[in-house]
Amino acid sequence: MRVGALRPYEDSLLASTPSALSLVGDDETELHLDVARWMAPVDATDTAVLDRCVGPALDVGCGPGRFVRALGERGIAALGVDIADAAVELTRRLGMPALGRSIFDQVPGEGRWATVLLMDGNLGIGGDVPRLLRRISQVMRHNGRLIIEASAERDVDEVLTVRFSAAGSVVGPAFDWARMGVDALQRRAVTAGFYVDEVFVAGERSFVCLRRSARASRITVSR
Repeated sequence: MRVGALRPYEDSLLASTPSALSLVGDDETELHLDVARWMAPVDATDTAVLDRCVGPALDVGCGPGRFVRALGERGIAALGVDIADAAVELTRRLGMPALGRSIFDQVPGEGRWATVLLMDGNLGIGGDVPRLLRRISQVMRHNGRLIIEASAERDVDEVLTVRFSAAGSVVGPAFDWARMGVDALQRRAVTAGFYVDEVFVAGERSFVCLRRSARASRITVSR
């Protein structure tokens, strides 16, 4: 990601009241970023994710740390990683561990994480879902669980070139971001060496739980 691309996001995180923020694609697709929700404590939908976590857990793109804190409160060892300095700072202010680095860099405990989280659209990181899934398969333990929040449209599978939009103005350099729905994600997961353990809907958000194994895909749909 280009230097300075995250500045609007970090400014929103550090504002006394999180400002409206979105990603706008070259094709004018707009993706709303719910920074206020990310700054708040976990909600009922987040709790459905937490109920599926065991430790140690790694939150990729941890943002201001709500999942890392909630996991810690449950007695689950957790670590956040994020390339945004403001996100790391806010997570540490909560008394929780966080590292300022990309998931594509070396992370502690490689090959030993029991749960890995990709929440709040972070499946889009880098604009290359297959590469991201392959990298996470290296980080997690053999039968660990990867829990991914998918896009609302079940079959969407696209890579956008986006910039941040804040206060009605498009700002900062462009970068690639991916979107993938539940159906497309299940197909991609198999080719990346995962099987689908569960698909569930909580609130208005959709999630896919993957396990790293050569076993055939077996899908459980929960609502």
